[in-house]
Amino acid sequence: MEPVIRRAEVADAEAGAWCHLLCWRETYGGLVEPAVLAEKTGDVGRRTEKWAGAIEAGLVRWIALDPDPSVPVEDRVIGFSSPGPSRDEDAPTPLELYAIYVREKWWGSGLGYRLLDVAIGKEPASLWVLEGNQRARAFYRRQGFAEDGVRVDEPFFGVPEIRMVRPAVP
Repeated sequence: MEPVIRRAEVADAEAGAWCHLLCWRETYGGLVEPAVLAEKTGDVGRRTEKWAGAIEAGLVRWIALDPDPSVPVEDRVIGFSSPGPSRDEDAPTPLELYAIYVREKWWGSGLGYRLLDVAIGKEPASLWVLEGNQRARAFYRRQGFAEDGVRVDEPFFGVPEIRMVRPAVP
C-alpha cells in the first residue's frame, strides 16, 4: 500500500510532531552538534503544541501517513511538507517551501517528490536548507532548484543555511 497524503488537522499534531523530531534526528545527525540536536529534539509535548498552534493559525502542512494503521503514534506520520508566502525581505519568489521531511525508512520511495508536488507543484519557489545537507541539496537540484548565493547562520540549530530557488517549471 502507498502512503496517503492529506492536509494536516489539529488532531494530527502529536503524530506530526513525532515525525518532525524524528526526521531532524535522522537527517541532521553529523550536521548538528549532538548535544544541540538532543536538546532541540527532546520535547515532543512542546513540538506538539507548536504543530497544533500552527495548524490552528492556518499554516498548511501536508502529511504522509504510514499505510499500516497499527503503527504507534510516533510512526503514524512518515513525512510532511509545508508551503507559504516567502518570509524573506529580498524574496526571489512569492512562494517558499518552509519544510519537507521524510522519515529515513521511506527515503528513496518517491514520497519526497509527492510531498513536494502537493506543496508547491510546478510553481516558482525558494527554500532554505542546511548547507551541509548534501542529500537534500541534490534532491532539490533534481527538482530544478539552484543555490542563489545567499547564506545565513540558522539560529535554531546554529549551523549555516543556504537559499535555493526554482523558476517556473514548464
